[in-house]
Amino acid sequence: MGSSGSALRVCADHRGGINWLSLSPDGQRLLTGSEDGTARLWSTADGQCCALLQGHESYVTFCQLEDEAAFTCSADCTIRKWDVRTGQCLQVYRGHTSIVNRILVANGQLFSSSYDRTARAWTVDKGQASKEFRGHRNCVLTLAYSAPKDLPGDPCLEAAMGGGLLVTGSTDDTAKVWQVASGCCHQTLRGHTGAVLCLVLSVSSHTAFTGSTDATVRAWDILSGEQLRVFREHQGSVICLELTDGLLYSGSADRTVKCWLADTGERVRTFPAHGHSVSALKYHAGTCSCGFVPITSVFPALSAM
Repeated sequence: MGSSGSALRVCADHRGGINWLSLSPDGQRLLTGSEDGTARLWSTADGQCCALLQGHESYVTFCQLEDEAAFTCSADCTIRKWDVRTGQCLQVYRGHTSIVNRILVANGQLFSSSYDRTARAWTVDKGQASKEFRGHRNCVLTLAYSAPKDLPGDPCLEAAMGGGLLVTGSTDDTAKVWQVASGCCHQTLRGHTGAVLCLVLSVSSHTAFTGSTDATVRAWDILSGEQLRVFREHQGSVICLELTDGLLYSGSADRTVKCWLADTGERVRTFPAHGHSVSALKYHAGTCSCGFVPITSVFPALSAM
């Protein structure tokens, strides 16, 4: 939406709800993953569909768009890598035993989370799992990564932090911070009273922001595990977060998007975005794009909780 809250483009070719969207680094293309089992690549200039990515055997839960490749994951327990120019599937990553909920391509690695209670690290080119992170007592939903260069240069922590830190959120009401090099749990972030559905990192301050079914957003120091502040105003589950220029945007099952000052927790603005839960949002050059679908479609295990 623009500054007035009006829609700029409508992308409407999917035959099911849109579960996630990803903007290319240059802002010229948008990737959407859908309940219809496909992903689509769009031109942001005119809203036209440029490529249809099909091959998953169930709905697409998440997608990430890079310069030369697109990545999708699905309820069919797999992850796929696609050529954005041809729409051809380049790699299938197999190993998870349940729904793959999120993926993250960072620092030359591919990370994934699943309803099988694990997160995994993969070699992008070979499609093999290089590390498995076990410790959550329930579904692992969301992921964020802090690269080694963004962590403090403490000699005592250098070996442990050499591969960076992976942060995961789960329906066990916690988030965990993992040492990627060793696979060991560095911190468990406790305080939410509901499932942790989403998280984002401020790499400069080593702060994680988590959103939960308890209708709050919480800020944490990922090195010490300390809870820094709580953002309270949503009236429903916080499903998605976006952090940019010191502002934190949160999308919720209460059908709104809220904008907060990340450092203080003060609410700046509320956007009455949709007639349904806001499941995805992306900020780019002054424009905030939102997608929606009922929360139990994005996180099906929550319907049984």
